[in-house]
Amino acid sequence: MHINYSFIIPVYNRPEEIQELLESFVRLKTDIKFEVVIVEDGSTVSSKAIVDNFMDTLEISYFYKKNSGPGDSRNYGMKRAKGNYFIILDSDCILPDNYLTEVDAELKMEYVDCFGGPDEALDSFSNLQKAINFTMTSFITTGGIRGKKKSIKKFQPRSFNMGLSKKAFKESNGFGSIHPGEDPDLSIRLWNLGYKTRLIPNAFVYHKRRISWNGFYKQVKKFGMVRPILTQWHPNTRSLTYWFPLVFSLGFVVSIFLLLLGYYWFILVYALYFLIAFLKALASTKNFIVSIYSLIAIGIQFFGYGFGFLNSTIALILLGRDPRTHFPELFYK
Repeated sequence: MHINYSFIIPVYNRPEEIQELLESFVRLKTDIKFEVVIVEDGSTVSSKAIVDNFMDTLEISYFYKKNSGPGDSRNYGMKRAKGNYFIILDSDCILPDNYLTEVDAELKMEYVDCFGGPDEALDSFSNLQKAINFTMTSFITTGGIRGKKKSIKKFQPRSFNMGLSKKAFKESNGFGSIHPGEDPDLSIRLWNLGYKTRLIPNAFVYHKRRISWNGFYKQVKKFGMVRPILTQWHPNTRSLTYWFPLVFSLGFVVSIFLLLLGYYWFILVYALYFLIAFLKALASTKNFIVSIYSLIAIGIQFFGYGFGFLNSTIALILLGRDPRTHFPELFYK
């Protein structure tokens, strides 16, 4: 099978991100032909002028549409792309110069209709961005679900760095309206259709998250809220591991209470975990401040996800709420 690549990139009010991403496309060291499809998702701050500057150096298309969310925008771009294999990126990503070469070599060696790649941080990223990158990607915090070599066996690609064949897109109808959570939902539906997914470890991107502590909390809380919804839609994906952040958070609260009563052994378990996390962050980032920030990010991640998960579980399981009407902020119309 001859692969023709189309990069699909939705953008919403982030022209500066598109500038950096397109510059990284220009720096790609490859003879492989590809096109870039930019989908402006109802932005009030347009990226068109930025895109126009690259018309002479890249095969690039620009589309503007009403705001309907990233999932629908990716579907919109894939329907209009010329290639037979789509690579979906978030606008806040930057490509290393060997990205496409790595993807093409892996697909020629072991073809798969859907792949995912990990994310890493550049030295130029802020301390906060590096800390959140460590927290989102470390095996000690997420179990490798976002794409490390020690990842879970059945990998669910994430849409910040994801490949999808045209055939798989047509048969699955692409992304759904839930957000976040549209990427694991698509992976599960692909599995049900008989498609395989896999991780390509060397196909990493530099993920330059424009985020604050408060923004990170809101993001991971939504991640926790959508997981019970996905489990309700796909009961065969139930796993006790999804309860871990909630158990971790409740256990921490209980250990603080017990400490006040004079029982300190329980809090020592948490102290040991955070010490190990700090040392791993220090070994990974070589930065003391980033390592301290990483501990804060881990706490936010576990508590945000855990209590988002609890909120959603109570609403769906105990109260029997319909997720679309009870959590409208998680769905695009």
